[in-house]
Amino acid sequence: MTGRDDSVFILFRGGRLPEWHQLDETRRTDYERLHVDLMLSVSERYGLIGIHGYRLLGPRGNWERFWTIEFPDLAGAEAWMSAETEPPYGRYGFYDYTLARRWRPEALAWMPRKPEPLVVPGADPRAIPPLSANPASIVLLAFDGRHRGAGLDDPGAHDEARWRRMRKVSLDHGLLHGEVFQMMGAGTHGEFAWILEFPGLAGAEAWIDAETAPPLAACHRHDFHLARRWAPEYFATWPPGRGG
Repeated sequence: MTGRDDSVFILFRGGRLPEWHQLDETRRTDYERLHVDLMLSVSERYGLIGIHGYRLLGPRGNWERFWTIEFPDLAGAEAWMSAETEPPYGRYGFYDYTLARRWRPEALAWMPRKPEPLVVPGADPRAIPPLSANPASIVLLAFDGRHRGAGLDDPGAHDEARWRRMRKVSLDHGLLHGEVFQMMGAGTHGEFAWILEFPGLAGAEAWIDAETAPPLAACHRHDFHLARRWAPEYFATWPPGRGG
């Protein structure tokens, strides 16, 4: 049995275009502040539930960061994506959006939830500090889906074996948190997106090895990326919006 929340997630692969870095610092700062004010207004109007960012250890072209942005419904997600690309800030960005729902199969109930950083009372998200990645952990971004037409004699047994291997890796390597998203429609990024945070690289390596080992991997395609959590203390100051 699978549990699925009603909220809508934007899974966002983003980055800055080279032209952004050619702007002078004053202009970049002004554009950033206008952008933050705009996005905060959207979050307050549509009831942003949460925003979490991750920075890739090495950019893939213009893709530098991955985000999960959660709203109660599709209207908030639509408003966010529309606002994010508005000029002037939006002229200088790379945007690749996928809509998704959180996926919580009972077989993965053991996966620990994300630890939320403490927020200083009265912290103002409009006061933007220097932002950086958190080096205390390593995050594996894993995208997967079943090969079309892949034949399985016993899909249930296949999945059970996969879940057992996942749980063993998580216990052996101290998985800090794990979450899964089911994309709204299969695309080039697969059908599911996993965010898996470990204390170190060994856990991410073991997870990749377990997922790509035969014979279980024969029916799945995978796309793996290593990342760090991006400025979690700052984005925790973006409170849930009031809605309306």
